[in-house]
Amino acid sequence: MTTAPLLEVTGLGVTAGGVPLVRDVSFSLARGERLGVIGESGSGKTLTALALLGLLDDTLRATGGARLDGVPFDLVGACDRDLSTVRGKLAGMVFQEPMTALNPVMRVGPQIAETLRLHGSRAERAAARDTAVGLLDRLRLPDPARAARSYPHQLSGGQRQRGVLGIALANDPALLICDEPTTALDVTVQKDIVDLITGLSEERGTAVLYISHDLALVGSVCHRVLVMYGGRVVESGPVRRVLSRPAHPYTEALLAACDLSPGARPRAIPGTVPAPGALPEGCVFRDRCAYADDACAVRPEPVADAAGGTVACWHPRIGSAPAGTVPPSPEAPREAGRVLLTARNLTRRYARPRARPFAPRAYVTALEDVGLELRAGRRLGVVGESGSGKTTLLRLLAGLDRPTSGTVEGAVEGAGRAALQVVFQDPMGSLDPRMRVRDIVAEPLRGAASAGRVAELLAAVGLPADAAGRYPHQFSGGQRQRVAIARALAPEPSVLLADEPVSALDVSVRAQILDVLRTVTEERGMGLCVVSHDLGVIRYLCDDVLVMRQGRVVERGPVDAVWNDPQHAYTKQLLRAVPVLGRNLSG
Repeated sequence: MTTAPLLEVTGLGVTAGGVPLVRDVSFSLARGERLGVIGESGSGKTLTALALLGLLDDTLRATGGARLDGVPFDLVGACDRDLSTVRGKLAGMVFQEPMTALNPVMRVGPQIAETLRLHGSRAERAAARDTAVGLLDRLRLPDPARAARSYPHQLSGGQRQRGVLGIALANDPALLICDEPTTALDVTVQKDIVDLITGLSEERGTAVLYISHDLALVGSVCHRVLVMYGGRVVESGPVRRVLSRPAHPYTEALLAACDLSPGARPRAIPGTVPAPGALPEGCVFRDRCAYADDACAVRPEPVADAAGGTVACWHPRIGSAPAGTVPPSPEAPREAGRVLLTARNLTRRYARPRARPFAPRAYVTALEDVGLELRAGRRLGVVGESGSGKTTLLRLLAGLDRPTSGTVEGAVEGAGRAALQVVFQDPMGSLDPRMRVRDIVAEPLRGAASAGRVAELLAAVGLPADAAGRYPHQFSGGQRQRVAIARALAPEPSVLLADEPVSALDVSVRAQILDVLRTVTEERGMGLCVVSHDLGVIRYLCDDVLVMRQGRVVERGPVDAVWNDPQHAYTKQLLRAVPVLGRNLSG
């Protein structure tokens, strides 16, 4: 890795109507270097990345400077005409929500090929098409030629994200900006994608700016890390030092919130990130800090640490146990209640389009002979790769699709829709864009819902009361998912089915939501079935687990038994692929 900077950012700021959203962000990035950016939703991570490529909304204004080696102009403030020579060629970006990043009326292969042809990498249509298919193959898409011919809505969330990655990597950019690039991917594909990104960085000298709420993943991918809060960098330095010996209380709080190890109880950070116009005087984190005192009202200047990073906190107690916290007591064993939902021999086959008129119709089996039982007060996890049948199973349980054969029965039958609620993976697609949040949350309730009940639900999922008057497009992806969870919990269902309920959430909100799900399951006797690619979440939250592969259940049992002594080779493969923070930092 060379020491000459490929990217030099100085005093970057972003304002909206004169209100600062990002303040004085400075960093450099060398060829082949990978820099992580972590922090909660609203901390300014994505705005910083968008400002570098001129992708901010028209209502926002960027200031400061950003120079990319080989580009004769400053990226900040450059016109679209100039930046179009940089975007897609010298710099690529992978966005968090693939469904909004892809053109819904254009097939995925041609979208990749368009990037190749626009920048001259593959001028001929046939060559561009073949290269696009080859890229999808490298990204481990099953049947890449078929995926290239598919529209975005015909692919799973993980498959769509790999299509977005294909567009970003098409021209071998010198700078790759990744905004939560593996949020929608299962652990084995996540590992493949991360290995691909790090391989490009090491082999071709690609510099990577890696935004993520997954601290373990940042610890395994990056050389250095920036910790952002309130639009500012509060700590920076080598990733091993920052994530193993944090010098700022916010970094320490993030690490405490992401601890899903056996016996641990992740601690959500109290409160929420303040609005940009309501940041406290002095240290921006002091209203939520376990160490805060009167001296924190005066913000010290960031100082260099011994390892070459910066820390914007001088408090002498950093590193001691936060005041007022106690180790969690072990969870008492819970007896299973009555059976709420039973699935027997579920099979689902889909017909593929005919290859030619009057040709025999081909079928694909998404689910084959799957059974399960969900009891009151119990939490069942379903894990497996994209395409393993997890979401198909959830749709059958919810009555949103009908099995080809098999049955779904349960105590919720005849009790109305409120008895069973679903949290979908894509919050933007499951929330009505024309409804305000208060109406979305109140919709499943019978009769008039009080404003107090809506405020209570929003607070439970970490949203401020004033969120009730806003529309879905005015929130981040993680905030929209919190709205979806609040809506699902509103009628106090007997059964909650959740498809990746916390995949889009930062670690602090994830800890809060997991606590909410545990609490409602235990106190109300609700049955919970969770589909997730995050095996740490499943181990922390669930009592039992189904491991699925190619539409079949290959292993099942109590979570601890499956984790400690997996019997199937595929289960072992999944567990080996899970990034573990402590392991990554000690290696």
